[in-house]
Amino acid sequence: MRIVDITREPVELYKILKFESMANSGGQAKLFIDDGLVKVNGEVETRKRKKIVSGDIIELFDEVLQVQLVAASESATEPSQTQAPAPRKKRQLLKPFKG
Repeated sequence: MRIVDITREPVELYKILKFESMANSGGQAKLFIDDGLVKVNGEVETRKRKKIVSGDIIELFDEVLQVQLVAASESATEPSQTQAPAPRKKRQLLKPFKG
């Protein structure tokens, strides 16, 4: 069983499948759910946007995930928590065409 840390809840089921590389894309994750291949807490789940919260267990094929909520400062996987945002570039306004 693999532990998945989330910094806020709820998170939609298909997004967890996508971000945890259980599906190659959100569309593929939704197909897995539609086909009845995904279980949440031991029961087949067919709602793509099922709200997942801390303590939920997700199963797909032979992988099992347990979701847990952590404080945003504890999460080392979020670059926004560890790096300052890049400075914004100034936009150059175009001069009117004089022809």
